[in-house]
Amino acid sequence: MTTAADWGHAAELDDVNGEVAIVGIGETDYTKASGRTAAQIGAEAAERAIADAGLEPRDVDGLTFSGAFADFGVAEFHAHFGTDHDMWSSPWGGGMAWAGTAPYLAAGAIARGEARHVLNVFPVAWATQRSSMTGGPGEVHAQQSLKQNLEVPFGFFPQPVYFASIMRRHMLEFGTTREQFGAVAITLREHANRTPSAVFRDKTLSLEQYLGAPMLADPLCLYDSCPISDGGAAYVTTSLERARDLARVPAVVRGVGEGYSGSGGHWAQQRAFTSTPQVFSTPGAFAMAGITNDDVDVLTCYDPFTIVSLMQVEDMGFCAKGESGPFAESGALRFDSGRLPYNTHGGLLSHAYVLGIAHVIECVKQLRGVAGAQVPECEVAVYGGYTGHMASTLVLTRS
Repeated sequence: MTTAADWGHAAELDDVNGEVAIVGIGETDYTKASGRTAAQIGAEAAERAIADAGLEPRDVDGLTFSGAFADFGVAEFHAHFGTDHDMWSSPWGGGMAWAGTAPYLAAGAIARGEARHVLNVFPVAWATQRSSMTGGPGEVHAQQSLKQNLEVPFGFFPQPVYFASIMRRHMLEFGTTREQFGAVAITLREHANRTPSAVFRDKTLSLEQYLGAPMLADPLCLYDSCPISDGGAAYVTTSLERARDLARVPAVVRGVGEGYSGSGGHWAQQRAFTSTPQVFSTPGAFAMAGITNDDVDVLTCYDPFTIVSLMQVEDMGFCAKGESGPFAESGALRFDSGRLPYNTHGGLLSHAYVLGIAHVIECVKQLRGVAGAQVPECEVAVYGGYTGHMASTLVLTRS
């Protein structure tokens, strides 16, 4: 039997509990093809986050962004805002797992005196780029030489095929049913229907529709997979001391965790095939924050496919391994369940595919009490980031 030590590890992180807080959030519209560039989208998200924090662009002296999708870095910031001040920066921010670890990087820069207000930005224009067959996760994976030579020729490509394989394995090992995967998709669609910014805010989803949907890669159907979107978001992190003086209720960073598998982006080689590195990431984050699973009021997880939702709910300790299917089918993931309100904005599956940055924004909204599918008296919100070989866990609290 595969044990945790066999296939991954947790990163060693310094304790940043209570050192920093998210004080400003900004989002663009989330749409199908908008005709805009990712840089334009990132600039708009940055503007809105800075304004929400009650700051001016010149106050922002730190920037985290995605080095893999370097669409809005320091040069773009200065070009858009007409500034030229020195800025600390790191390419290990943006979306995906790094949407959860960017506040940790900000905490380090702030503690070292290298920055005071750090902006994290992540935009995508993948729906616009789709017609030219550029952008998107498929292109990123196809550029890897090992995948080109050892996976693509044998049909193990792209992402729907990877996760259909994991989905089937979960069904065989644990008895998970299509109806249980459907419960995830339907719950998140219901949350999106309550969220004005969601791409699918006006489109309902029934179990009958889910079961009758076209297969992308059996057993993974259309509604098990997220759409491709344009859009972006940003947030501002500062010290807790400065946060107390700003207008918004701070979302205090209490815990951050980071976990890694040993197989990179090659899922076929991961020994714990139906698990995610949340197995390694979550315990450290929860220990740093001083919380248990029972303390979590809202959970948002990176969910490109329904199977990724179920695996992370298990791997983060909210139910035993193999029991997430019945857990979801019971209604436990609904925002009004009182058990585990999950992806209350609709997630990647029904809100927008902007790779996790909107999940962190939703956590902040829940703590502020302004979310569309608002959970009453939300005090603890957790984001679970996922990037195949890596997972992150971010714990935010209202105070």
